[in-house]
Amino acid sequence: MPKAFAWILAAVAVIVLALFGLAIGVALLSQEPPSGQLDTDLEGVTVSTETTSRPKPEPPPAPVGDRRCWRTFGGDPRRSLARPTATLGLPARKLLWTRGLESYIEFPPVYCEGDLYVNSFRGTTYALDAETGKIRWRHRAGGTLPSSPAIDGPRILVSSQDGTVTALSRRSGHRLWQVRTAGKVESSPVVVDGMAFFGSHDGRVFAVRSDTGRILWAYQTGGRINASPSVFGGRVCVTTYAGSFVCLDRRTGREQWTTYVKRDAFRYESFYASPSTDGARLYSVGRAGLVVAVSARTGAVVWTGHVGGYGYTTPAVADGRVFVGGFDGRLRAFRAASGAELWQTQVPGRILGAPVVIGPYVFFSTLEKRTYALRVSDGKIAWRLPLGRYSPGIATERTYFFSLNGRLIAVHGRDVTAPSP
Repeated sequence: MPKAFAWILAAVAVIVLALFGLAIGVALLSQEPPSGQLDTDLEGVTVSTETTSRPKPEPPPAPVGDRRCWRTFGGDPRRSLARPTATLGLPARKLLWTRGLESYIEFPPVYCEGDLYVNSFRGTTYALDAETGKIRWRHRAGGTLPSSPAIDGPRILVSSQDGTVTALSRRSGHRLWQVRTAGKVESSPVVVDGMAFFGSHDGRVFAVRSDTGRILWAYQTGGRINASPSVFGGRVCVTTYAGSFVCLDRRTGREQWTTYVKRDAFRYESFYASPSTDGARLYSVGRAGLVVAVSARTGAVVWTGHVGGYGYTTPAVADGRVFVGGFDGRLRAFRAASGAELWQTQVPGRILGAPVVIGPYVFFSTLEKRTYALRVSDGKIAWRLPLGRYSPGIATERTYFFSLNGRLIAVHGRDVTAPSP
């Protein structure tokens, strides 16, 4: 074959490949992201309630030293993961109690009125006496439980990967009602004004009556939901695996805005982490490590940043700062308004679980079983514990409750004084 002819064939092949690649790129760029809509058909959704007699009203709880509740994942409906005004100080050296739960704990416990509630991944919800660690009751779900329960008056709400959200009596663990969706439920429920909100892998955000489980509305986002909704200012907002932030009217479920975030020129981002908010902006981190802040009012992207490696940590928000960890073992602090990086601290290991701000410290854990407290102001390590995996835990006025490597640990803060009689 003459060399000139061979060169011509090679050039034609290159041109054909380039045109083929261009066509693929144009097709990818022209793809529209999925659109959302209110779902009135509720296909694959059922609600069941217990038919047994209504239990007697529960007596009012006895006064306890820790009066401030931590009712839901994140500590509040905004999922802020922060109690910046707490005055516990760092954890004391002496433990109050510790209890193993025979399975790891992916999301932290919740607390109110002397009672602690926690889900183990293997599928059991535990109610414990917060003062002693004694188990009051346990309830076995039909699937695994990678979430925090939510406290709502005399009930707790538990989501499960068998596709259900179940209300249990706080006093007895007795089942009160159950909603079954068409997908797994990892989303930690949140209750505001008698309405419970959660997302499902089937792409829907649900609002149900927290006392009966009756579905008030459902919205199909078009993307799988692992995240836990954030509720504030009449809105309920969530992130999706399809790369979107979605904000809905809390009462009606009607869309206020949807924003899709691009990972690169050809792909949308994918969000496992929940959105947290300070009321002005929503914050989350994509699985590829892109940190995103969007306007809570309009959905416009305000700023972006990055963590190293994968990003799965719901950001903690406090005092004008946003705290996010990555698989590179660095916890980063960003300025909430501008995204400017204020500091970053490197530790050995990968950060998967959400950080939490307690007073002047931000706590986080690694998959390599270490937990740290950093100073919020400059990121300096102030405390460490040779236990980890996954999110560190919660705190009340007097007590830290850590949930690490399948154990619950209760310890007072160093600055706590004895309660008045």
